Amino acid sequence: MTDPDPAATDPLTTAEEQADPRLARSRNRLLDAATHLLSTGGVEAVTVEAVTRVSKVARATLYRHFGSTTQLLAATFERLLPQVNTPTGTGPVRERLVALLTTQADLIEQAPVQMTTLAWLSMGSIGEDHPDPAAVTSLRTRVIEQYRYPFDQILTSPEARAMLGELDTTFAIIELIGPIVFARLTGLRTIDHDDCTRLVDNFLTAHRTPTPAHTAIDIATP
Repeated sequence: MTDPDPAATDPLTTAEEQADPRLARSRNRLLDAATHLLSTGGVEAVTVEAVTRVSKVARATLYRHFGSTTQLLAATFERLLPQVNTPTGTGPVRERLVALLTTQADLIEQAPVQMTTLAWLSMGSIGEDHPDPAAVTSLRTRVIEQYRYPFDQILTSPEARAMLGELDTTFAIIELIGPIVFARLTGLRTIDHDDCTRLVDNFLTAHRTPTPAHTAIDIATP
């Protein structure tokens, strides 16, 4: 993508969209087109020329909404990210973690855009644009919140702390969901419910705080 026209690089504000519904409609048409292109042809298909052709929105209008391809892609990914339905309940920590991890594994398996988003974020920006920290940071924040919030709810609960002590929850999330992402990216295997149960059991075994009885046995064992 070439550099945008200097006169049309200012991002459109929400207030402007609200003041002129036509601007909101043109933005939605651009995102509809980018979503279609991304879903059918991947990141490389989302070019200014393709988006303006499919949306029938002028190039100058595109740049009024999005100052760079990075901004356009970030907004498209945000629109496509599926909603995570967090398992609710106050049951045992193990069962809650297994249910959540299984939900995340199903989401990753069934939603290829999730993996595309992670791969794109890891690269920082796409194409000939310079990195756009604001756009990338916004999307990254959305993805992190989507992944970590339900885990934080469980791992910082009184029951989890009593069982596992004080955890580095960020690293704990990496330990739990990292193998699922790796398996999906490499295509080695599909992670099912039994695999999620094993991952959770291995995690709990590694981090479980010894009970007083176990500690006494360990001390007495030569």
